[in-house]
Amino acid sequence: MPKPSVYLASPLGFAESTRAFMHHLAGELSTYVEVINPWDDQRYAEEFVALAAENDWSRRTARLVEINRDLGRKNAEGIERADGLFAILDGVDVDSGTAAEIGYAAAKGKFVAGLRTDFRLAGDNHGSLVNLQVEYFIAITGGRVVTTVEELLAIGRDYAESFVPRP
Repeated sequence: MPKPSVYLASPLGFAESTRAFMHHLAGELSTYVEVINPWDDQRYAEEFVALAAENDWSRRTARLVEINRDLGRKNAEGIERADGLFAILDGVDVDSGTAAEIGYAAAKGKFVAGLRTDFRLAGDNHGSLVNLQVEYFIAITGGRVVTTVEELLAIGRDYAESFVPRP
């Protein structure tokens, strides 16, 4: 039986300090699921560096608009192609891009689970670990927010074991 695919939503690719954890987590998850990690797409990495040095503001902005649209479209396609979505929810507040991806996946009927290892309070009240809307969208898919990598791996294992491929 084929492994279910899971889109890994996170802001972890933005910083060198978090990339190693992202790759470690993706590797651990791949034991159970096929991981679609949008951060694996590095085709614009060198161009981002070059554009940062571009002195023509309008040229730089126009090109960034094109790149942003292309990356956003590709990420949406990754979510659409995936069977589920696992999200990293660390930070003072959930990353806005990650929150958008969670909402999009939930609206598409995908299973969503979240990992929050950050001990800081980020919920709207003591009834939620993160923003109540984010947590709601996760819960309505049958998923939940967990606080350890081990718990997320267990969700991945259980998801793979109970997975029924779409027709």
